[in-house]
Amino acid sequence: YAVINPWRVLADGINRVFSTYTRGLITYPKCLKSWPALLLYMAFIWIELFGGTTPHSLALILLGYTALNLVGVGLVGARSWFTHCEFFSLFFHLIGAMAPLVYRPYDSTQGESRLVLRWPFTGLLSARAGSISVLLFILFMLSSTAFDGLHETQIWRRIFWVDLYHAGLQDWVGRNPLAAFPKMNELYRHWQTFWLLASPFIYLVVYLFFIWMSKLAATSKFSVYELALRFAFTLLPIALVYNVTHYYTLIQTQGVKIISLASDPFSWGWDLFGTANWLQRTIIPDAVFVWHVQVGLIVLGHIVSVYLAHLVALQTFDSRARATLSQLPMLFLMVVFTTVGLWILAQPISGG
Repeated sequence: YAVINPWRVLADGINRVFSTYTRGLITYPKCLKSWPALLLYMAFIWIELFGGTTPHSLALILLGYTALNLVGVGLVGARSWFTHCEFFSLFFHLIGAMAPLVYRPYDSTQGESRLVLRWPFTGLLSARAGSISVLLFILFMLSSTAFDGLHETQIWRRIFWVDLYHAGLQDWVGRNPLAAFPKMNELYRHWQTFWLLASPFIYLVVYLFFIWMSKLAATSKFSVYELALRFAFTLLPIALVYNVTHYYTLIQTQGVKIISLASDPFSWGWDLFGTANWLQRTIIPDAVFVWHVQVGLIVLGHIVSVYLAHLVALQTFDSRARATLSQLPMLFLMVVFTTVGLWILAQPISGG
């Protein structure tokens, strides 16, 4: 992604004219860690879920984000900005750690840049989260997809519109449901935003609890903070399958249209690659097939995460017995994640 990142390409282009542009004007404050990337990621998901964007407004948002990136690079330098602030860069860096291909840049010993094959997911074993902000970023990769699936279900909407309304909100907004609807609708937007932004911190509390249990089980000398960072990357396979399963139908119905759009991106009647008329019919996914693909991917992702967590435990603790004991709470955590993910998938969706 670093090679094709459009904002990095723009920054490199500007640097050809102004040779000091990508160096930045100031040193990136270490205290900020990767919090800017997390905040921008949260804003991106909020816009996706609640922004009500149109092609015009989305174009303006992208232009604004482009301006933000170019100003950020000029301020703190390309390296710091694309490491800690540009959330797509961090997102795809984390995803890339699981890839079976790794890019080795030019160095004096090898003599050339090259792509190297490796076993999938092994890149996670040689890395760790550098800060709590990166850990929260990973947890938001999980919690945002879980919330996106949950907030459209009947049970979630009933909690607010029925249970909370009768539990006390009606005393504030009025007992006439029709008259109370505008206020309830406004409150619902705030309610949705709160739980979306709170979701990674809720996941963090749960995650730290099980890390603490693992520390006790293994009688480890490492702090909970250190163990949390060491095991953070083992959650990435779950985050990967959560994103794939959550957007699976979108990929199947809309993602394939990239093939035709590549030939005619502006709907001006072009046919640059001869694919403008490909895959034009409406694709209606088979629900049974989609369900089995989603279930299979979620279970597979959790199996991989459990296995990686065991390998990290063997690297971390000084005996196989302690490593095994430490993984009992982590195994239970993975089962909880699996159960929650499948339960959300199984919930009926509300029509509005």
